[in-house]
Amino acid sequence: MTNRILKERLDALGLTPQEQLVPVIPSGLASIFLLLVMLLTGLSLKLGDLNYLALICYSVANILFLTHFHFVLIPSPQLHPTHVWTFAIVQVVGSALIVGFLPKGMDNYIGGLMILLCITASIIADRKPASLILGGFTLVLLIRNLQFLTEIDNWARLLGATLVAAVVNEAIHQYKTLATRNISRLRIVNDFSRKISSSLETEQVLNLLSATIPNALSADSYFFGLAEGNEIRLSLLYDDGEYYDNVRTTMDGTLSGWVIRNKKELFLPDLRRNIDLTGVELVIVGNGRNSLSWMGVPIDGIHVQGVMAFASYRPNAFNHSDLELMRNLAMHAALALDNTFHHAEVEKQSQLDSLTGVYNHGYFLNLLKKLTEEACFKRRPLSLIMLDVDYFKQYNDTYGHLAGDEILTALCKTIRRHIKHTDIVGRWGGEEFVIALPGASGKQAQRVAQRIHESMATLKIKSMRKSIPAPTLSQGIAQFPDEADETMKLVDLADRRLYIAKDRGRNQIEPAASHWDKLIS
Repeated sequence: MTNRILKERLDALGLTPQEQLVPVIPSGLASIFLLLVMLLTGLSLKLGDLNYLALICYSVANILFLTHFHFVLIPSPQLHPTHVWTFAIVQVVGSALIVGFLPKGMDNYIGGLMILLCITASIIADRKPASLILGGFTLVLLIRNLQFLTEIDNWARLLGATLVAAVVNEAIHQYKTLATRNISRLRIVNDFSRKISSSLETEQVLNLLSATIPNALSADSYFFGLAEGNEIRLSLLYDDGEYYDNVRTTMDGTLSGWVIRNKKELFLPDLRRNIDLTGVELVIVGNGRNSLSWMGVPIDGIHVQGVMAFASYRPNAFNHSDLELMRNLAMHAALALDNTFHHAEVEKQSQLDSLTGVYNHGYFLNLLKKLTEEACFKRRPLSLIMLDVDYFKQYNDTYGHLAGDEILTALCKTIRRHIKHTDIVGRWGGEEFVIALPGASGKQAQRVAQRIHESMATLKIKSMRKSIPAPTLSQGIAQFPDEADETMKLVDLADRRLYIAKDRGRNQIEPAASHWDKLIS
């Protein structure tokens, strides 16, 4: 056992070196007290000079040794595995040397001392040093009493202390294992919570969850799914050593769907038994093997609903402690996903014009730069339409600003009806808007502009129960990279053409359709 491993054992409960002394104080004091009783008992038995001297030397030397070990070495950061092994070896050798000088009636003291020393070794180390003490003391006592072992009661008397020491040793080991596991799980949850608290991207939260789950629980299969309509999109799915991407499963009739809809956890230790859940059937995802134990907890957030589930091909593979760990991870995951959703909404709102819902000037320009770079890389065209509502100020002055807002909102809705989902719309300023059409030539953009022009001409707008004349539009079109090979040049060209259309009398598209035929030729 290395020094690092010993330190991990001693730090399992998160104690400081001084606090590590507390659990071994009782066994240390009891060991010292038992040696004092042995010494006084030996004196009362009127031992011979040599026996008396041996008992004094052993008791005093061992009292000093145990005092130094318990109250100096154990709380010290310099405690090393060799100190623990030295402690065990010294006690075994000491017992072998002293028993020959003691009367048979004092074997019980040696047995009691063995139990106390095993307790000390078990607390500060693993089974091995304690087992050495247990085996050494037992062997010494058996050899000493070999001639008396013909009767059962003598075996029981000699091995009674050994059995007690073995049980205590194992109990301490199991307690430390359980405590270490629980502390480790708490650290996993705390570490996960700390990391995702600063995560503002959904993908980042899922990546952290993917990295945390394997360290938290041992399972043949696990997944994390979010509800989307009547389906569950499994953002994370691991099954029997393989990861699966973009898996979807129905919510109807599934264990996961039951967890999401009822917002309750589900613990099924043995799937070989009948499942008393109305309308639920087992749905297999992953490699197609049937799981024999399953547990799931809901991801219950304000903006997200989902499920986290673990499964095993063995029955009774999980316990309620595992379920509690899942519940904690799911709670933190739900909070983190709600935060990412809220952040995405805030970020989205910062990108949009508050009135019309299209991109604002700054964000549209950033997107346009990316689109022109992509168009250049893919060697395909990109067209830009700049458009402006004619005499918009007169609308505001005549019908009021609410009517003007209604016109701008109706215009954006009209634009969206005539463009693809890959196209983008932005408010350039005031009543001026801009449309980017990736992959579209100038001639194709001309047709889009014409359709918008015709739709606006037939638009019926009412404000305050009064009909308002449909506005006309002036539009300017430019094509990248044939007419402008840089983003700002493209914007400038479309803007200049827009004002040409205005100067010519408005309600026009510049350039004319024939311009694009010439450009192609």
